[in-house]
Amino acid sequence: MTAELTTESGPSAPRGESETRYGRRRRRSGEDGQTRAAVLYLAPAGVLLIAVMAYPLYQLVQLSLYEYGQAQASGGAPLEFLGLGNYARLLSDGRFWMVLLNTCGFAAVCVLGSLAVGIALAVLAGRVRWLPRTLLFLAALGAWATPAVAGSTVWLFLFDQNFGLVNEVLSGLGWQGMAGFSWTYDRFAAFGLVAGEVVWCSFPFVMVTMYAGIKAIPGEIVEAASLDGASAWRTARSVLLPMLRPLLIIATIQSIIWDFKIFTQIYVMTDGGGIAGQNLVLNVYAYQEAFAGSNYGLGSAIGVVMTGLLLLITVIYLWAQRATGENT
Repeated sequence: MTAELTTESGPSAPRGESETRYGRRRRRSGEDGQTRAAVLYLAPAGVLLIAVMAYPLYQLVQLSLYEYGQAQASGGAPLEFLGLGNYARLLSDGRFWMVLLNTCGFAAVCVLGSLAVGIALAVLAGRVRWLPRTLLFLAALGAWATPAVAGSTVWLFLFDQNFGLVNEVLSGLGWQGMAGFSWTYDRFAAFGLVAGEVVWCSFPFVMVTMYAGIKAIPGEIVEAASLDGASAWRTARSVLLPMLRPLLIIATIQSIIWDFKIFTQIYVMTDGGGIAGQNLVLNVYAYQEAFAGSNYGLGSAIGVVMTGLLLLITVIYLWAQRATGENT
């Protein structure tokens, strides 16, 4: 009788293996439920984003495929389909590659500067008392709230060739060559001046974001690392930084997007791109081609290239951060 029961029921899985499979199914079911909930929460924002962005992007791509100038805009000439002609013209133009190099280098300096200053001040804000911390946040938020045109004008006044406070102070300290020095004449000096203004108005976002992340970390974790003999640098690199990685990714991506498409500061502080266009970036270059040159098709092609580059940079950065997180 026992043999018959054993034969009919067949071999049974070990209890531990059955529990493991059951736990795996429950975990997968929980992950699926979280994914569905996340999709439901994000769906309204996604629909709104598509509704706001889809048609302008479609129009931008469509315009980039045509010869579309002032004559076509006024109805005096028919549209001429060029296909990828505007893109071929861009890729064969040496000036476009110079402007692209300017944009990438300028954006990289601004992003690194904003992150370095913002993170350093966030750490400082977490270690000082409430009064200096309040003053620090008020000063930072004041810089953040200043309109780009107003901030650029103030910086131009401070670094003015003849009446600027910076030249007066530097020449008074012994740098006689700074008397009457023009910060906007030299290519790299002008880029450095604009980068300083961009960092000044951008670091508060990084500072506030990272400060919130630092304050959310339980003090017991930092105290445990200190008791284990970890130095402040080791604690920041091995304990705090991995926990702040999601916020750091957000701050970095936002900074890349903002700084890559800078327009106002460059246009105001270098008078439309500097002498002979030496300080042009892609956004100002697109404006000059589309509106000053009345070549809307080519300007639209530059806009499409900028959008594609930003998406590519963001995807590469996210992939690199994900790979780094998996390795650690």
